[in-house]
Amino acid sequence: MSVSANKRSSMAFFSDPSDQYCHRVRIVLAEKGVTVDIVNVEPDNHPQELAEVNPYNTVPTLLDRDLVLYEPNIMMEYLDERFPHPPLLPVYPVARANSRLLMYRIQRDWSALVDVLTNPTSSDAATTKARKELRESLTGVAPVFAEMPFFMSEEFSLVDCCLAPILWRLPVLGIELPRQARPLQEYMDRIFAREGFIGSLSAAERNMQ
Repeated sequence: MSVSANKRSSMAFFSDPSDQYCHRVRIVLAEKGVTVDIVNVEPDNHPQELAEVNPYNTVPTLLDRDLVLYEPNIMMEYLDERFPHPPLLPVYPVARANSRLLMYRIQRDWSALVDVLTNPTSSDAATTKARKELRESLTGVAPVFAEMPFFMSEEFSLVDCCLAPILWRLPVLGIELPRQARPLQEYMDRIFAREGFIGSLSAAERNMQ
């Protein structure tokens, strides 16, 4: 651990202002009202402190005194346990497992496609394919969002924190949802109006709409 990291008296979050994984953690921080020093990190200009505390020199990275975390979903669950109000995972084991499975599926089915679309080295063929798959997959699942106010839940949860950054980025990814995806659009309107979501946005993300 670096001397500079040890000297920090408050929680610090190293974040790429445009990255979907950093955004999901910032949503949790904002929903919890956590006092945190957000350090914006540009992709090609990582501060020395980040390399000293994270062996992979990657973002997101969360520092909480002597604790260093550098995997977003671990950060999210840690924050939910560290700051239990409001809770962002269900109480009961079966429901918690189902939430974690939904987070896994979001990663496999949608986040990975966003990664392709935001990777400057992706080929035109790869981005075209990923854009088509993401649009069709979101459209196909849209009716589910008419059943409950949040994604498969009556309460806002970490699952929504994983999904919201993807949906917010649809305009800059060149994806317009069709009319039959109206339930999903209504869900987006509810999520984007939340105080925590608005507070999570970086300047770069505010320009995505």
